[in-house]
Formats: sequence, C-alpha cells, structure tokens
Amino acid sequence: MEKSKQNKYDVIIDAAVRVIAESGYHKAQVSKIAKEANVADGTIYLYFKNKDDLLISMFNKKMGQFVDVIQGRIDQETTVDGKLRALIATHLEMLNRDQALAMVTQLELRQPQKEIRDELGKIVKRYQDVIAQIIAEGVETGYFRPDIDQRMARRMIFGTLDETVTAWVMKGCKYDMRTQVEPLHQLLKFGMVRME
Repeated sequence: MEKSKQNKYDVIIDAAVRVIAESGYHKAQVSKIAKEANVADGTIYLYFKNKDDLLISMFNKKMGQFVDVIQGRIDQETTVDGKLRALIATHLEMLNRDQALAMVTQLELRQPQKEIRDELGKIVKRYQDVIAQIIAEGVETGYFRPDIDQRMARRMIFGTLDETVTAWVMKGCKYDMRTQVEPLHQLLKFGMVRME
C-alpha cells in the first residue's frame, strides 16, 4: 500500500478504536468513524468491505503492533523470569497508556458473531504463541516444573492478564495498572516455579 493510502488506513483504524471504545461496536456507525477520521463516509469502503472487516482489520493491526512490542521486550531478556515479567509489564503498560484500545480489546474480543469471533481468535493466537514460547523455554531450562500442563499454563497467563485489564476497564480505568505488575509476576512465577 502506498504511503498516503497507508496513512489514511491508519487514521481510519485509530478513529475506529476511539469510536468503538466510546459507543461499542454495534452502536459505532461507519459515518461516526468517518467523521472521527475526517474522511467522507464512502472513503471507509475504499479500505474495508464493511464494518465487520473494519473491526477485524483494526484488531489485526493493533494486536499485531501489540505483539511486536511485547516480543521485542521479551527478546531483550536473557532469563525466563525476566521474559515473564516483561510480558506482564508490557501488556499492562501498553493498555494502561491507551484506555480506548483497552476498552475495545476487552469488550469486543467477546464478539457474539461466530465469524468475527473466529477471525479475532486467529489474531489472538499469535499472542498466545508468544506466551507458549516462554512456558516451553521455562520447562526446557528447568525453571518451570517439568510436569506442567503447558496449554493450561498458557491459558492461565493469558486469562490472568485479560481479567486484570477487564477489571480495570470495568472500574473506569481509575488506577494505574502498572501497580499490578509485581503482584501478578509473583503470583504467576511461584505458581509455576519448580520447588526444591
């Protein structure tokens, strides 16, 4: 995609995040998103087939960026413990900074429409794969118990982070989620570290 088209695409995606965070997906009219993006209504359809395609594209772009940043932070760490903490800290810091994105990810990932839910599930799988890599490395290096159920551990980490952000969103984003990094790190770490 050429640069000017990519810029407009990004502007529409960012506008969609803000409008969906404010109104919810079902009440977020394409005309509202277009107005927020400062483009004509028809311009949206030059980039997206329909509102469902816009939602899926938004998640694809934003989750892709989210996972890239988290992977970059994890790659800077040399220990499994450091990687686990970087995962938790980056997840909470990024959503703490972008409340609109936090609202959209927490509420709209639970789509009732199967087709949308299936597409969003494929996008989230990339993030779950990052978590799975940390767990596998922890087992391989002996940091985590050898008998750990890795799929369950992956679900537990993802679910714990997901629920932490959901609770924050439901309470109106009234506190700094970064205060949760250490308690969560300790909870997840000591739930999986092999005891001697």
